[in-house]
Amino acid sequence: MRVLFLAAALFAAAPAVAQTPAASLTLVDPATVPARPVIIDGARWSCEGAACTASGAGAEQPATRACRRVVQRLGAVSAFTYKGVALTDAQIAACNA
Repeated sequence: MRVLFLAAALFAAAPAVAQTPAASLTLVDPATVPARPVIIDGARWSCEGAACTASGAGAEQPATRACRRVVQRLGAVSAFTYKGVALTDAQIAACNA
């Protein structure tokens, strides 16, 4: 009975975990927002205004590299978080360079 209860609890929690964004960013210029979602390194980026979030696992890479790859496609960012790692101001400046 305990196993069944535990399995039910894990199954119920799975959708909440799946909906957590893999990454998020704020674009410097909202005019660069793509009209439709964009796939970059396996992550699906969707934007609303200057705020963008990514779903999907994405590539295994450092947050700084992921930032540079996204900036190449979407434009400069003022904030960037990738798989729980928030970039510092210095890292964001290097990413945008």
